[in-house]
Formats: sequence, C-alpha cells, structure tokens
Amino acid sequence: MIFTVKRGEGLRGEISVPGDKSISHRSIILASLAEGESTISGLLEGEDCLATIEVFKKMGIDISSKKGVYTVIGNGLQGLKEPNEALDFGNSGTSIRLCAGLLSSQNFSSLLTGDKSLSTRPMRRVVDPLNAMGADLVATDEGTLPINVSPVKSLHAIEYSLPIASAQVKSCLMLAGLFAEGETKITEKTITRDHTERMFMEYGLPIEIKPSGQSRTICVNKASRIYPQDIKVPGDFSSASFFILAALICPDSSIKIKNVGINETRIGFLHALRHMGANIELINLKNTSEATADILVKTSSLKGISLNTALVANMIDEMPAFFVAAALAEGKTIVKDAKELRTKESDRLQAMADSLNAFGIKNELSKDGIVIHGIGSKGTLNSAEIDSYGDHRIAMASAIGSLRSDDAVKILDCVNVNTSFPNFIDVCRQVGIDISNHE
Repeated sequence: MIFTVKRGEGLRGEISVPGDKSISHRSIILASLAEGESTISGLLEGEDCLATIEVFKKMGIDISSKKGVYTVIGNGLQGLKEPNEALDFGNSGTSIRLCAGLLSSQNFSSLLTGDKSLSTRPMRRVVDPLNAMGADLVATDEGTLPINVSPVKSLHAIEYSLPIASAQVKSCLMLAGLFAEGETKITEKTITRDHTERMFMEYGLPIEIKPSGQSRTICVNKASRIYPQDIKVPGDFSSASFFILAALICPDSSIKIKNVGINETRIGFLHALRHMGANIELINLKNTSEATADILVKTSSLKGISLNTALVANMIDEMPAFFVAAALAEGKTIVKDAKELRTKESDRLQAMADSLNAFGIKNELSKDGIVIHGIGSKGTLNSAEIDSYGDHRIAMASAIGSLRSDDAVKILDCVNVNTSFPNFIDVCRQVGIDISNHE
C-alpha cells in the first residue's frame, strides 16, 4: 500500500482516534483470565489486537462483539486450553511478550510465532527472566521467534531489575508473577507506561508499588482468582500524536482530538512539544483509573531542544512524530539514549533518518540518538518517495510531515498502518488532509 500526501494548511475539525492499543491488549488478556463475563468498549479493532483475540479464541476463550462492545467469557486463571496449532501474534510485540509470561505458567505446550517483522525482534529480554523463574522457553539461537513453551510444575518468584526500560518486559513478568510461588519483585530505573499496574488494581489483583526516587519496584503475588470487569478503553495517545503534529506544523490549523488517554506515563510527547513552544490545551479532563481529556492543538512556531533523556522511554512510540516536529522547528534538536528505537518494527532511528534525508533535513545519526537541524515553521520539505520499511509509525509520521512538502509525497509499504490505526486515512480527510492510498 502506498500513501500519496499533498501539502496542506488550514486543518480543522473535531476527531476521535481508535482505542488505546496497550490497554486493549491488556483488557483481552485479563478478561480471558477472569471468571465469567467482562465487557470491553472502545477496544482498538486494529490487526494487532485482533491477533490477540484470535490467540485467546484458539485457547478456548469465547470472545464476541456487538456494536463495538466486546464480550469476553473468561475461564479463570487455569482455564486456558491447549491450542491445536501455533499461536500467531502477527506484528504485535506487546501481545507476544505479555503472553509469553502468561503461557510460561500453563500446563500445556505452545508455540509462539509472528510475521516477518516480529520474527526479527529481540525475545531474550523475556525468555531469560522467565526461565529464571523456572519456566521452559526456547527461542532461536539468535534470540528471536518462534518461541517454544513447555509446561513446568511451577514457577517461583524472582527479584529482577529491568536492564532496559520496557513496559512489555515488566508486564510479562507481572503476568508470570500471578502464577509464581512467593513475591515477584520487578524494579525499573526509568518508569514506563503503567497500564498493567492500573489494570491489576482495577481487577483487585495482589500488587504493591514501592517508589524509590526516580525508580520503583512492582511487587506481585500469586493470585487465586480474577473477577470480571467492564472496561472502557480511551483513545490512543500514540494515534492522537500524529494529529497533534499535523495541527502544530500546518499554517492556520486548529484540531480537537476527543477522549484521549492522558496517563502521565504516556504523555512525554506533550511535555517535549510544550518545551518547544507548542500551543496545546487539555480540556474536559476526566480522572478515572485511566485519565482522559480532549486535546486542543493550534498552529505553533516550534524551537529546537535537547530532549530530556528521562522522557525517551515515556514517548518511545511518539518519537517518529517528534522527529518530524524537530525538522520543522527553529534550530537544533538533540536526542540521546534512544537506542531502544532500533528494536521496534523497524530500526526507527535509521528509518526516520532516511525519511528526514529524503525530506532534505540535515541530521547526524549516532548509535543511540540523532541531531536534527530544523528549518523553522516557514520552511518547506522536499517532495520525495519515502520507504516506511513496513513500520506503521514511520508511515504515519512521514505522511504528516508531507503536509509541509513542496509537492506530493509518496510513502511506500504502508499496509501495517492497519495494525494500530485502521481508519487513519478517513480521520486525515476529516480534518482536511489530502491523502490517498493505492496498491
């Protein structure tokens, strides 16, 4: 799939974005482990989350939908059934890593697979600590998919300090901890998105969080049962980030994005943009277990910054959009300690450097960061043909950057946008973006 995007200005509208992908995955997983009927409204119906649903259906969970509301009939903590075939997680790194933790404790074997992109991503980061808990997981010699999971008699708790800032690894070990003897303690030096912790609390699971300066330890004990819940999934902040960017960089623009999750562990992108001079207002705030707000964004003249390294883990999914903002800011933007970008659906540091090069933006790439020389709010990007490397966030960030090009831009290999934002083109058109797609 190829996107073609023309220069834009005067973007206007009130829009909604799909449900939060991270929360959607976790909702399906915990509802499947509950005893009885849970409902999930606002669930992201993208390919990643649909793959998670199919995985649990293969393990005997009854999941159905009606008018956008999903009903999950959970079979309890020990109620999953052995699948008759490999569990294919498609492109979803979140789902396969979280489910590795869950499946490590089950009394049956399973084979975890994914698509070509997912099959290149590092899995030792979950395999090694799970095996330290007494699990039996075997990945390839390169530490990638497929993963063979064999049953073991029991898991035992460990104390584990995360070597990298990863909500996926943390959540994987938290799920395994629900089945382990003793208290599992996971320490993170940099606080990552805490949707799993919040959902554990919502479900009344045995969890305690112990902060210590800039780090914290999550303590999880073995669970006896999970009671069903009704879950409302807010709009996905990462999806909203592309329209925040669009309004900021396009002249005479004002966009309101409704009912977006503004969990503090997810909005580093807002903090960074405000530091750059962005006009962003949060209105209609609602404080539930996952805080939400409408986000009102207007055209702004941005200035380059040295990005606070403490924000990098918080805004890891928004970094491609941030790079485009930096390209259209006045002066130099410096990003460090972002090596984790190289292990996503693509090597996002390299992929975005390639996009910036195609747009005519000077940059210097390093092993763990990039320096971007912005051209200012009145600058114009080169029209180009950009390879998204099959990465949905590279495709969408490049599409929004194309609004400031001197002519139409083609973005290649965009089919994976469907993994997180299946109606991206429709929402673009709602605010006046001239975008088309063709094979």
